[in-house]
Amino acid sequence: MNLFAPTAVALALAAAFPAAAQSNEELLKELRALRERVNQLEQKLQAQPPAPAAPAPGQWGMTPEQVRELNRIAIKTEALQDNFADQGFKGLKITGQIDPTFIYNQRQKDGSFVLLNNGDARYTYDNSYFGMAVIDFEKETDSGTKWKLTLAPERGTGALINGNSIVHEASVSIPLSDLQTRLWLGQIPDWTGYELTLPAGNKLITHNLLFDFMAPTAYTGAVLDVTRGKWWSRVGLANFNTARGTPDNTAPVVIYRVDYSKGEFDGFGFSGVHGKIPNYAADGSYLVDTGLLDGNGDPIFEDTPFASAGKNTMAHLLEFDAYYIRGDWSLFGQVSFGQQKRAAIFNSDGQLRDARWWGLSATVGYMVTPRLEAVLRADYINNKKNGGGLLGYSFDDGLNGIGRGLLADGSFAKGDAVGANRYALSLGMSYRVDENSTFKVEYRLDGANQPVFANPDFTRFSKTNNLFGASMVVSF
Repeated sequence: MNLFAPTAVALALAAAFPAAAQSNEELLKELRALRERVNQLEQKLQAQPPAPAAPAPGQWGMTPEQVRELNRIAIKTEALQDNFADQGFKGLKITGQIDPTFIYNQRQKDGSFVLLNNGDARYTYDNSYFGMAVIDFEKETDSGTKWKLTLAPERGTGALINGNSIVHEASVSIPLSDLQTRLWLGQIPDWTGYELTLPAGNKLITHNLLFDFMAPTAYTGAVLDVTRGKWWSRVGLANFNTARGTPDNTAPVVIYRVDYSKGEFDGFGFSGVHGKIPNYAADGSYLVDTGLLDGNGDPIFEDTPFASAGKNTMAHLLEFDAYYIRGDWSLFGQVSFGQQKRAAIFNSDGQLRDARWWGLSATVGYMVTPRLEAVLRADYINNKKNGGGLLGYSFDDGLNGIGRGLLADGSFAKGDAVGANRYALSLGMSYRVDENSTFKVEYRLDGANQPVFANPDFTRFSKTNNLFGASMVVSF
């Protein structure tokens, strides 16, 4: 009703001071008209619904029952969070993967499924990090410390370096001055090259030649881990491919890797290892003519161990890798170099010779459809010096095609001091069945410039070998 107070005042003033030109009758008409108008406005206001009452403080338009229910949910949520933290689940992440695999090897006349095959089986290019079952636990504390345990029975790094251990990685990363400067301790899988160890991270089933025969398996030690902008650097001291060093070997190796990520789709990295590592040539022996004759008049030879038997020798490993991803295309490349003192395959007269090798690898992937990718990989290793010899392979190996080629008469194809150069060409496809499953197929041709691939009974050797593989990688 406050809207009409000014009108009433005006009418009173008009009545108190009538205009000279107006008569009493005209004034009464105007008053009646104004009163009718006021009555109409009052009726309209009464016809409108009443405005809602303002909610009580804290209800936000909710009923009392809704407020009580909200409070109950808040209390339960806080209790669950406290219990979750008390049980140690806060900051915990669990992932896993499995990849049942089928492998056919032409020269070995072997076609079978591969899954969790025993760790005593030798590491070969057709028996490496596939056919695995892996579970991974990661936890980060409120202070920023990261803890990681990866279990991979039979086929992880522990199966190769630590008495068939199921531990693939066991490490802890402790922040120092800040979260980007850390001390990384424990058993750490090797980080050499552009390929990852576990199946879910690789485009093909098998690994490239540089991964298989020129890279370490794992380190046990301490690493300074520093991230600054686009640069990620790691350098440390560690045992090389062993959980504990052998007696009379007190010096760890120096390890490092540096990565630069220009963006999400391209970058490069390099890594190295320098120090004394196991020398498998030094564990051997050679025959020495004693100058004596046996009963048949034939010379007598004595089996004599090499002078440095049982000792580690100095090795230097270097590699550079890069990647580039653009649209449907992805490119990866790597070049590696290595050498080890007195670790070559060819040794004579008690003189152990140096092994030296280098290699190249490149992989190209193309997304045919959003789910289907075609992959091509090419590898090459130059390994001819002193009869050959690669990292951990100071002997002729007819399964992997390492060392000197043998002819039908048992003689060496290019002499006992010349090793075979190796190559491999892989063509594969991967199809993403769903968000967690990928089906892979691969055809691989391995070759050498000498006959180094043995048949099952090691009586014949060929220059090439064919391999076919298929696997289903399921991860979560």
